[in-house]
Amino acid sequence: MSEVFEGYERQYCEISANLARKCTAASALNREQKKQRILEIKSGLDEADNLIKKMDLEAWSLQPSLKAMLLAKLREYKTDLNNLKSEFKRISSPNANQMARDELLESGMADTLPASTNQRDRLMMATGRLNRSTDRIKDSRRTMLETEELGVSILQDLHQQRQSLLHAHKTLHGVDENISKSKKVLTAISRRMSKNKWIIGSIIAALVLAILFIIYFKLTH
Repeated sequence: MSEVFEGYERQYCEISANLARKCTAASALNREQKKQRILEIKSGLDEADNLIKKMDLEAWSLQPSLKAMLLAKLREYKTDLNNLKSEFKRISSPNANQMARDELLESGMADTLPASTNQRDRLMMATGRLNRSTDRIKDSRRTMLETEELGVSILQDLHQQRQSLLHAHKTLHGVDENISKSKKVLTAISRRMSKNKWIIGSIIAALVLAILFIIYFKLTH
């Protein structure tokens, strides 16, 4: 479920329930109070209509499976809004009071009960939608908390793995330093061995020359 759509949906349900209450109470107000209440209802209807448009745009921007479900729900809200607009037209009509009196004269108080029942049913439906939206928000919050806990656990695991890699890196760095030192020692030993070879070779050459000189000296004398 889109969190953006749920936010708009929650706002619409609150406004719808509030408008239903105001429409029900408007008939019992005097002229000035009713005029003020009509302005409030008109402003609420404009806000509800704007929320319907926002929900429509949000639903069409989602993936097909989720979009179909939200559009079906949106049709119910549009029907509810049209009913509220019809009720608003009835109570805001200049002849609304006269029409109400005529209806009472024609059908008596029998029509009052269905009207009140319709208003009450609409209010209960809006309240039910609001409760369902609240439950979905709670479920979304619970899912978000579980996801957050999972994310924290993953971050802890990644931190431990990072520490292990850093430790391994330090160990490899120490081994590399030891290898470098050993290489330097072997190079020094190799140089000394080469130097010693030259020294021994020089000594041997000197001894050979000395022996040859002694043999030559003996033969000539």
